[in-house]
Amino acid sequence: MFNPSREQVRQFFCASWRKQRERLILEGAEATAAGLIAEHPEYHALLENPRAAIEQEFPPERGQTNPFLHLSLHLAIAEQIGIDQPPGIKAAYAALRRTLDVHDAEHAVMECLGETLWRAQSNRTPLDGDAYLDCVRRQGGVSLVRGDA
Repeated sequence: MFNPSREQVRQFFCASWRKQRERLILEGAEATAAGLIAEHPEYHALLENPRAAIEQEFPPERGQTNPFLHLSLHLAIAEQIGIDQPPGIKAAYAALRRTLDVHDAEHAVMECLGETLWRAQSNRTPLDGDAYLDCVRRQGGVSLVRGDA
């Protein structure tokens, strides 16, 4: 999915979770998504009701996390680490894993990714991969010298 609609993203996560629960074969990113969903039991009831999931709004002023954004960021991070893009993210993540469990390390990276996305959108600039990596490295106390990863 390169440019999916909001509905397609929500259907993807709901379908991945349904296939996991029904012990059906998961293909490609579905397996990663199902694993991420399993780590978030607070989202299970929503994902088990696709109609409600597709229609529900998650306005920030309610103080409610958008589960689809949260899961999508987890999925993006898994992909980034898998292909080491931006270069160095795999090593920076590995450094985090020396002190944090998988889920907490992903959340630390997610904080940086969210900040990087927000800056790019606010400033109407491309994503700053170097700033993103520096943030991830700071999360784990890793040296900020470029090329150390």
